Amino acid sequence: MSSQLHSEHAMVAPYGGAPPHPGMAFIPGGTFRMGSDRHYPEEAPVHWVKVDPFWIDCTPVTNHQFRQFAEATGYVTVAEIAPDPKDYPGALPHMLKPGSLVFTPPGRPVDLRNWSQWWKFEFGANWRRPYGRGRSNRGLDDHPVVHIAYKDAEAYATWAGKELPTEAEWEYAARGGLDGAEFAWGDELTPGGRHLANTWQGAFPNENLATDGYTRTSPVLAFPPNGYGIYDMIGNVWEWTADWYFARHTAEAAKPCCIPQNPRGGREADSYDPCDRSVRIPRKVIKGGSHLCAPNYCRRYRPAARHAQAIDSAASHVGFRCVVRQSKASQ
Repeated sequence: MSSQLHSEHAMVAPYGGAPPHPGMAFIPGGTFRMGSDRHYPEEAPVHWVKVDPFWIDCTPVTNHQFRQFAEATGYVTVAEIAPDPKDYPGALPHMLKPGSLVFTPPGRPVDLRNWSQWWKFEFGANWRRPYGRGRSNRGLDDHPVVHIAYKDAEAYATWAGKELPTEAEWEYAARGGLDGAEFAWGDELTPGGRHLANTWQGAFPNENLATDGYTRTSPVLAFPPNGYGIYDMIGNVWEWTADWYFARHTAEAAKPCCIPQNPRGGREADSYDPCDRSVRIPRKVIKGGSHLCAPNYCRRYRPAARHAQAIDSAASHVGFRCVVRQSKASQ
């Protein structure tokens, strides 16, 4: 990402003074209605939450930015390291090689209950080669970095002098000041027929009409920003948050008497997948949906939407962005 882009978006919201790092937007903080009662059960119930002011990256971290980090530190991502057999009892030895999940269109209608029909573990797939061996990310400098596991996102944030957002911070920023709106820009997915995010058009996973102009990831400035001047909070890639996943917001959270301030959701002990007893890997909340979210599958291209992602898992549609809380920015 160019320095011109950084300076252009450094002062999107002037209320917080000079940004702690180039390319960050100020979020003034406030109280908002978090979650949704109209879609998936894990989003309910709607409840009031208060967050303090913070700064957030105007875009997801790009390939260019992550390359700077990797070259400066020598960091090696989870997808670039062979899994330890002790961590995956029962795994087939020939599968314990470096790699990551890559979306692979099946070319025909399939059972939407079986995600293995369109996800393929590709040996050699990682942030440098997002589609597998022999295919680099050359020409994708301004696209979001992908194949990022939670540990990788956390390592970059620490190096950059930032942190990962909480789920509440992320959702508040994604709403762009439109409290209760369905999308980050209002209540219509494509107002006037205009695509405002990189999502899937057509019958997922075999028919991608690409009427938004993209079949996979898109440049981080390809679509308009929301009301806070932040790009790509919806679609393109899922983004990690710092919160452990939990099945749904608690009923107590919806009570008007006690509005939580700066909540940190969930506990590691409650974040495991109850359907997978063989490998116990804790999960974090990811937000925003991706270019693979479609009306007929995964309608999670909304601020309230949330999903669970195992912390050791990387994929071709998972990235991240960072925050700096105002209390630390002023130190």
